[in-house]
Amino acid sequence: MKYGALEAGGTKMIVAIGDENGNILERASFPTLSPKETMPQMIDFFKGKEIASLGIACFGPIDLNKESKTYGYITSTPKLEWRNYDIVGEFQKALGVPVGFDTDVNGSLLGEITWGCARNKTDAIYLTIGTGIGGGVMTNGRLLHGMLHPEMGHIKLALEKDDTYKGKCPYHGTCFEGLAAGPAIEERWGKKAVELADREEVWELESAYIAQALCSYILTLSPQIIILGGGVMHQMQLFPLIRKKVLEQLGGYINTKEIENIDEYIVPASLNDDQGIMGAVKLAIDAL
Repeated sequence: MKYGALEAGGTKMIVAIGDENGNILERASFPTLSPKETMPQMIDFFKGKEIASLGIACFGPIDLNKESKTYGYITSTPKLEWRNYDIVGEFQKALGVPVGFDTDVNGSLLGEITWGCARNKTDAIYLTIGTGIGGGVMTNGRLLHGMLHPEMGHIKLALEKDDTYKGKCPYHGTCFEGLAAGPAIEERWGKKAVELADREEVWELESAYIAQALCSYILTLSPQIIILGGGVMHQMQLFPLIRKKVLEQLGGYINTKEIENIDEYIVPASLNDDQGIMGAVKLAIDAL
């Protein structure tokens, strides 16, 4: 059986055909322009492929409440042309198949839980740290939605000593995203993260803010594993720094086998950057 998958991002839309084992059989990518420009390209990709269902892992905010009149909509996104857009409804009309729908980060987490490093876990966090910061959560074996869905990039953080940066987030200034996402790194240091690989001070500060956020998630959500993806996390030198600072900031308060084996607790994404599209395949399987 074949399944359609869409990883809907703010910059590009990745579409794919997958099977029940998570194998990606075919894929394409389209720039995220307006719905009028981008939707026909995606619909044409899926038409005639005999997909049983479609899974959408989508940038947000989105409405995931199936009782809501706007379920399946992209809602208050900064991408104005997609604001209040019924993405699920449009695909259902065009393709006539069931559609699964969740956040892009929950999609990535679902990919890792189904086929990646979080298999056999019931409680896990996936964070993407790149152009923005977002988080997906599974708790007690279920993806967490709540009243909307987690917005883990927007928790407020305490500034590190001597840090006078005002933050990049237009809503919260010095929230996690405002201090540690790619645009904040570039504005603070005058270069993109990839150009700063040999600047030790950059990654000492970055790891301190990531560790501070992770400690909050550890203490509130008690995950069995934390997976870090996104463009900034391609700087692999961050991982030992983050793990060391998490242990320092926890101060010995949490004593579990996971914390004792922290190298296996705070880990990079494991599916060669396909976790999002593979998670969308799983959303399609579950929708059917």
